[in-house]
Amino acid sequence: MRLNLGAVVRRRRWARDVLAATAACALAMSALLSVQTSASASELDEYVNLPLVNRNAEHGPGGVHPALPTDLGTLQALMEEARASGRSPESYAALLFQYQLVAATEAAGIDLSSWNPRAGVSANRTNLVKSYRYYEDLQLGHPELQWAGMGGQVGADFGGGLIDFELMADVYSFPNLQQVANSIASQVTDQVGVQALNQLQAGLRALAAVGRNVTADDLDYVLGMILVMQKNIFSDLMPMHQAYVDEGLPALEEMQSAGLFGQDVMDAWRDVASGDSNRIALGNVALLQREQGVIIRDQWDTVRAYKGDVGEAITYASTVAGSPSVAGVVPPRSFRPLEFTTTLADGRIVNVTMPLPDWNWSVYEDRWDYITSQLLPKYRAMVEEDWPRLAATLSVPYEIQLESHRPMMTLPQTLESALSSLKVTVQ
Repeated sequence: MRLNLGAVVRRRRWARDVLAATAACALAMSALLSVQTSASASELDEYVNLPLVNRNAEHGPGGVHPALPTDLGTLQALMEEARASGRSPESYAALLFQYQLVAATEAAGIDLSSWNPRAGVSANRTNLVKSYRYYEDLQLGHPELQWAGMGGQVGADFGGGLIDFELMADVYSFPNLQQVANSIASQVTDQVGVQALNQLQAGLRALAAVGRNVTADDLDYVLGMILVMQKNIFSDLMPMHQAYVDEGLPALEEMQSAGLFGQDVMDAWRDVASGDSNRIALGNVALLQREQGVIIRDQWDTVRAYKGDVGEAITYASTVAGSPSVAGVVPPRSFRPLEFTTTLADGRIVNVTMPLPDWNWSVYEDRWDYITSQLLPKYRAMVEEDWPRLAATLSVPYEIQLESHRPMMTLPQTLESALSSLKVTVQ
């Protein structure tokens, strides 16, 4: 057979061309993949190493950083990419926090991007209802989540008080409170002497001094700060709860690794998940202590210090008005009531008692004493000994729970009742 050299040459040229084209395609595909990877990395880079500038809701509405998305699907895709990239959790801490926060707000039915506590009570009423409904639903679905259940139940007292406070701002009720507080101070002075005034609770003295000067703007400021605290509590603890419900302890361990909370909180969650009733209780106490002693402690102090006696008067008034919904819990005004002993000018000893609180809810140590001696043990007893009754209470539509706890509008009558109950006993 004769060899056709021309055909061989043509076949070799064709093979060379095919190989060259294949190589060119491979290079093009490689370049394209490189561009895509680079673009993806660039997109993720926008959201890593961000500070949590808005973790404290006092700084503005929305999530923990204004650059972060508030769409759960987008955040989930970014989180998957961040985890796959091998980056340290610390580098995507803000992204992780935002992801779990949006998961929690979506589960509650709240739009995080527009959640602005400074907009006032009326504008935030729906968010209050949805927040606390979400808390109670978590308790109903997970008996170990006792912090959420108690927070939801107490939230009705809190929310009802806020609604009434806003109404008081509209109708300027504080002058009436000052009048009654002055009457209390006058009666103590008349019966015991002016030296006894310094033994009255500081908030009561402040109410007598400046109640008439409390303005609608003052109440708006205090309401705004309380709503900031409410959002701060949700934003700190509910992402943890949602992570626990969705993914369990590994999700919380990732948050700890990112520096979003410390070993003490991680240990608390291990207790909550333990299945042991005593450890569950201890874990929930630790979460509650974080809420009251870490997240909102300084903000309550700021409110009490607002314009001197004005903040002292307002926070004391809220303590007098408080009416807890947890079964068996005494109201704050009946816990550590006003009682003191003094000496008259002629040397006789006088005991003074009155059904008003000798403490202020805004003071952390006072508040924690009330919570640990009243709310915590009574709520735990309901969970462990009377779950059907508790479940029925938590299942009531939240609007009804909220409207049934409107204590502030009866505050003048409460003070008047205390005035008529003033008791002075001379030994």
